[in-house]
Amino acid sequence: MLEKVDLSKKMSKEEYKEKMPALESRLGELQRQCKSLGIPVMIVFEGFGAAGKGLQIGKLIQSLDPRGFEVHAVKRESEEEKMHPFMWRFWTKTPAKGRIAIFDGSWYRKVLIDRFEKNTKKAELSDTYHSICSFEKQLAEDGNVIVKLLLDISKKEQKKRFKKLQKNKETAWRVSEGDLERNKHFEEYQSIMEEMLQKTDTDYAPWTVVEAMDKRYATVKIYSAVIKAMAEQIEKVQQEKAKEQAVKAIQEKDGNEGISTVAQEAAKYVNDLQESILSNADLSLSYTKEEYKEKLKKLQKRMEILHGELYRRRIPVVLGFEGWDAGGKGGAIKRLTEKMDSRGYVVNPTASPNDIEKAHHYLWRFWRAMPKDGHVAIFDRTWYGRVMVERIEGFCTKQEWQRAYKEMNDMEKDLADSGAIVMKFWMQIDKDEQERRFKARQENPEKQWKITDEDWRNREKWDQYEDAVNEMLLRTSTEYAPWVVVEGNCKYYARVKVLETVVDAIEKRLKE
Repeated sequence: MLEKVDLSKKMSKEEYKEKMPALESRLGELQRQCKSLGIPVMIVFEGFGAAGKGLQIGKLIQSLDPRGFEVHAVKRESEEEKMHPFMWRFWTKTPAKGRIAIFDGSWYRKVLIDRFEKNTKKAELSDTYHSICSFEKQLAEDGNVIVKLLLDISKKEQKKRFKKLQKNKETAWRVSEGDLERNKHFEEYQSIMEEMLQKTDTDYAPWTVVEAMDKRYATVKIYSAVIKAMAEQIEKVQQEKAKEQAVKAIQEKDGNEGISTVAQEAAKYVNDLQESILSNADLSLSYTKEEYKEKLKKLQKRMEILHGELYRRRIPVVLGFEGWDAGGKGGAIKRLTEKMDSRGYVVNPTASPNDIEKAHHYLWRFWRAMPKDGHVAIFDRTWYGRVMVERIEGFCTKQEWQRAYKEMNDMEKDLADSGAIVMKFWMQIDKDEQERRFKARQENPEKQWKITDEDWRNREKWDQYEDAVNEMLLRTSTEYAPWVVVEGNCKYYARVKVLETVVDAIEKRLKE
């Protein structure tokens, strides 16, 4: 691809001056429209060293309202970033709705510079490309505009620009040993870049190769590519809004007859599983109080020791807890963490997203809470709300919750590939046991805060939730991030099973 690029393209000063005012005005207008429509924009600058990324970013932002964008310079990973999964530092920088994030260098560093320098091993490439494409696809499907620009120059031109920079002491620092090494092996680095383009040029996040020998030509092409992508997304969103309004008008005219909501669709959902996973749980399993105390003491002591080993070996752990209301999540988490060092774990209670969280992809808030190496992150309610409460209550579209299974599997794979132990627990109780616990909470002044009207309302949708949970367990229990159904009618049994499962998983990892 790059060998076929015509690097001789130029633009006269007169033509440049003629074109730019309209482009600058249009870009500013589109930024305002994106803000109004809540469209997030990501602009990625990659390419050869000295191709002019910094210069072109500077030219691009001159036409933007500085209150609406942020520029991220991506260099080598910091020590903090090295202790998280590869995509963590980029997920945390994704823009909110209506804002623009510009990346000088990006997630592609791992398959470009890091690969050239042998910091990314050949065996890692397949998983890395999978993570990159998954990341971009998830964001694009969530409404992000993704513009990827690769600035291309020749080996001779690059060397010439390096020499010019080196002659001036104020700019010499910009030329690194790595830059010179990549120029020396230009063809090898170009081949690496070719492979990257082939594997990541997609319909949802295409690459634009920018002939950057002539700076004026490059500027006009960059403006044109950004404008085209933003305008297309704006038109798409406007058409969707117009369609929604038309459908709404028809519904109002027809008195809403024959219209089914997502919640109603979920109620009619026919579970195609041959056998219900939840119905296989043996809820008669139990321990006496004496058995419980004996087992709990041994397991907590073991957990205390293992927690120290996790830190020493720099192994991260991600534990997710889901289950029926009053299913025992809090009690299990409390016993799990009781003897752990409080400096080495965080329990993240997941409530309804706030306004800032709603302005991002639904996984953004969970990525931000992922642990660094050697630490434990425990989630009391998780990202799986997308395919349960959000699905059933109509807080997201059918298309959104249906694609969420793959999105969540991909996130968990990224975590596992980075070395994390990932496990999810479903706390299973029956409907009668839930009612008994609800009533006990109402009668106990110290626990009345735990029961709400919403809890009682949710019981009316038990069958819908059961269908959704069975599908969730089937589609997202993987070898690298399994679901564990915890028989919870007996709290003693449930707490011990959670502890045993976590202890066994950690011990297994430590033996590897």
